[in-house]
Amino acid sequence: MQQVHNQTITLQDVWKAKSTISAIIHKTPLIYSKALSEKAGAEIYLKYEHIHDSGAFKMRGAVNAIYQLTEEQKKHGVTTFSTGNHGFAVALAAKKLGIRAVICVSKHVPQAKFEKIKGLGAELEIYGDGQDDAEQRCYELQKEQGLTLIPPFDHPSVISGQGTIALEILEDLPSVHSVIGGLSGGGLLSGVGLVMKNTNPSIQVFGVSMEKGAAMYESLKAGKPVVVSEHETLADSLLGGIGDENKYTFSMVNQYVDQSVLVNEETIKKGMAYLYKEHKIVVEGAAAVGIGAIIDNIISLKENTKNVVIISGNNVDLTSHLNAIKAYI
Repeated sequence: MQQVHNQTITLQDVWKAKSTISAIIHKTPLIYSKALSEKAGAEIYLKYEHIHDSGAFKMRGAVNAIYQLTEEQKKHGVTTFSTGNHGFAVALAAKKLGIRAVICVSKHVPQAKFEKIKGLGAELEIYGDGQDDAEQRCYELQKEQGLTLIPPFDHPSVISGQGTIALEILEDLPSVHSVIGGLSGGGLLSGVGLVMKNTNPSIQVFGVSMEKGAAMYESLKAGKPVVVSEHETLADSLLGGIGDENKYTFSMVNQYVDQSVLVNEETIKKGMAYLYKEHKIVVEGAAAVGIGAIIDNIISLKENTKNVVIISGNNVDLTSHLNAIKAYI
């Protein structure tokens, strides 16, 4: 069997990450979805990544990256500019390991997020009008205070950490035919794709994004990283650019993801409602895009195949969740 390799990140790196994070990150369940399987005409399994302490899969990459720090780096602490799932993950991982964390946010970030980050013991730097300003503040903190930046996705240790999801899938379902996950900056599907394609190149990897503001999708179409406008969406965790100087995820997604598709807001609502109705779980919009894509036949699966949908996170306001699903319950 021909192996697929990436020059920088290897399958061995993912196995090392699995060992590294095992003290903090516990294996998540793989749940068979009877109703969705009957609808799709294929076996559908759900990978419950929303049950991590931080509420999302991002804990894997954050823990792995922080564990790679030298003793000197640990003394100074870490910083990141994500205010979503990665920001929560870095704050929580740093708290568990007794390391200082500074999360940079713009002044437009909701107060509720401020309180959640502070509740995890992290420091807040409120700076500028947008995510780019917050990112710039991280680089300033690197120079001023010696903090180590833990990027949200375009980082070898983060990608390797997310790839441990695929190792668990293969352990529980070695005959898997495809994996479906949300596609944003690409950290998740870079890691998952690396593992799956090196295990068996015929395993398919599908990426799903929202219709407007899908930076990786548009970048793949253009053949280079591009900037897109952000729009209000239920899948807000999938917003954000991939970076003009993307070093890893753009090329890895291009290599490992077989197909990337877009879903509209109604399809996302259907996915959220389905998971609540059939599995009694509350998830954010980004975690429901794959389910919606199957329900609305945006992704077609071959009969009698075994397919996994990654349920990525549950960090959603309950009022927003109720408003999204009420038309389908």
